[in-house]
Amino acid sequence: MDEQYFQANQKMWDEFAKEHFQIESECYSVNSFLEGNTALKQFELEEMGNVKGKKLLHLQCHFGLDTLSWAREGAMVTGIDFSGEAIRLAKILASKANLTGNFIQTNLYDLPNVLSEKFDIVYASIGVLCWLNDLKKWAEIIAHFLKAGGFFYIAEEHSVSKMFDNEHPEELQLKYNYFHRPEPIEFTAEGSYASDASHMKSQKEYEWDHSLSDIINSLIQAGLKIEFFNEYPFTSYQRFAFSEKDTKGYYRLKHQKAEIPLLFTLKASKM
Repeated sequence: MDEQYFQANQKMWDEFAKEHFQIESECYSVNSFLEGNTALKQFELEEMGNVKGKKLLHLQCHFGLDTLSWAREGAMVTGIDFSGEAIRLAKILASKANLTGNFIQTNLYDLPNVLSEKFDIVYASIGVLCWLNDLKKWAEIIAHFLKAGGFFYIAEEHSVSKMFDNEHPEELQLKYNYFHRPEPIEFTAEGSYASDASHMKSQKEYEWDHSLSDIINSLIQAGLKIEFFNEYPFTSYQRFAFSEKDTKGYYRLKHQKAEIPLLFTLKASKM
């Protein structure tokens, strides 16, 4: 990753971690978690299955809400993130929740240099791939840390949904490329996606798009076997202004001529 892009994104996520740890929103609620509620989605719990006694590595874990939710499910968890502030807060959260978790600050691509364990499960969830410029190396790292017989699981925004303008107030309009390009897209972050955060300074951020074939083929080329790939017409937060929450708490498009996939899940195993 180009160092200037990495540094800009890291700076932004340090600020996001502090903001997200203290707000109460649909995306993040430390108080709800400390009261015993899980941060995990129902489809994740169902598709991942029983994790009790399993060693789980959470890539790009932010401040550990999902990581420690898996610890509550009985997993032995390790979370990694490039934000030092996120890792500091994850350790505080683990202490407050009386849960055990190992949290490491590192750029994902440097992980083999700082961690030597093998895991039954490698896990990643929602909004993570856009911060990575090299999926081939990402998949190789996943395969490296998996035990034989272990599996990788990801829930993520669907690549098709990321083609559309999420600031348009009324309907789907194409705006972004579907296929990956080496140079990232530059955005200006006005506060946080999880709150209005008007007190936060505007910051530059850099993202990369990845097609579904990029994602799937990178895992296959790393030697993993795809067990399932599921697509859903909903997401866990309000990505588009013209979406509404359904009875299960997920957001679906409304008043559109057709549905598009907004979320996918994938499981791949190491033989």
